[in-house]
Amino acid sequence: MSQTLKAPLLFALVAVLILGTGFLQSWNTAVLILNMGLVSAVMALGVNLQWGIAGLFNVGVMGFVALGGLAVVLTSMPPVPEAWGAGGLRILLGLALGAATVVAGVMAWRRARSAWLMIAVLVAGFFAYRWVFDAGVGAVEAVNSAQTGYLGGLGLPVVFAWPVGGVLAAGAAWIIGKTALGLRSDYLAIATLGIAEIIIAVMKNEDWLARGVKNVIGLPRPVPYEIDLQNDPGFVERAASLGMDPTTASSLYVKFGYSILFAIVLVVLLVLAQLALSSPWGRMMRAIRDNETAARAMGKNVTARHLQVFVLGSAICGVAGAMMTTLDGQLTPGSYQPLRYTFLIWVMVIVGGSGNNLGAVLGGFLIWFLWVQVEPMAQGLAAMIGAVLPAGSLFQASLADAAQHMRLLTMGIILLVVLRFSPRGLLAER
Repeated sequence: MSQTLKAPLLFALVAVLILGTGFLQSWNTAVLILNMGLVSAVMALGVNLQWGIAGLFNVGVMGFVALGGLAVVLTSMPPVPEAWGAGGLRILLGLALGAATVVAGVMAWRRARSAWLMIAVLVAGFFAYRWVFDAGVGAVEAVNSAQTGYLGGLGLPVVFAWPVGGVLAAGAAWIIGKTALGLRSDYLAIATLGIAEIIIAVMKNEDWLARGVKNVIGLPRPVPYEIDLQNDPGFVERAASLGMDPTTASSLYVKFGYSILFAIVLVVLLVLAQLALSSPWGRMMRAIRDNETAARAMGKNVTARHLQVFVLGSAICGVAGAMMTTLDGQLTPGSYQPLRYTFLIWVMVIVGGSGNNLGAVLGGFLIWFLWVQVEPMAQGLAAMIGAVLPAGSLFQASLADAAQHMRLLTMGIILLVVLRFSPRGLLAER
């Protein structure tokens, strides 16, 4: 089957699956799958830019997604005046001292080439930094710790947090890339995974930043609240004219609002990614991916180009992380797990077709649908088989237990089948 015909058919299949969920289960579930599919497609685009186009093996996707979520808190939540008055400026001064210590240590090494001088500068700076910073943190976290205990954000509209999430992830990627992109691909994978875990550990333990494991709830939304819609007589009347109760109608209205916003972001990023792929820059990146030695011989700065694409891909993952946290309405650092935010995104890219932006988008929708629906389908199948078995039989109980673990098994089977029969993915790179 030609690529021109294959892509529309596969996207139509995904659309049928989502619509079938609406008819057979509920439209709320279907639209929620659609929204998370849009977010997953954006994440897959970022990873595809790094791996499919540039050949960078980044398994720290989770860290950049988490930074996008953090950006929502730092941008959209209102500031906490009491916390700022108690120790906010001292925290900023401590962070400035920490950065100055690192810079001074680097300068000491470059100018004097003395390891002892560098160590002395770093040790003295560290104690000064901790003395200033810890006092500020203690004062901030003591301010109504059950409700706030952190500095808050800037109080801006939450949509502004999406590009800020991209900038925050891009900044972290630049710092990581300057040190890790010179490593071999397997070492780069280990480094990015470790740094992602460090990012999550910081978010969990620094309560002054975003409440840590206490979570930040009640994040602002770019769409109306359901209760406001239900209290609007005009909306209730329109819902009744469509034969819907106000509760269901308001929930669908809000979810479709997110769908429109997320679709706009996905389309914009997809168009930009396609333009980049077909540009001289995109051809150069693929040439570097296929043969770095030849690219260097042609005068290309491979390390600089790798840093560039690493930052761009991480920024896209940061935008997706901010979108997802906005949809959730809360930041929960404990929920960021490599299985969900790294492994699953990689499966999306590999199954969809690495190097093909449309393939990455297709994989985002298809794999997320299966990730959500496999468990209830397995439970339904187990119930059907169990109905014909003797009540209380051991096999009946084992079927019910196994249904809860079908997600991982299904992802593994899908990955193996695709790699066996279509090793370049469902939509292979042209």
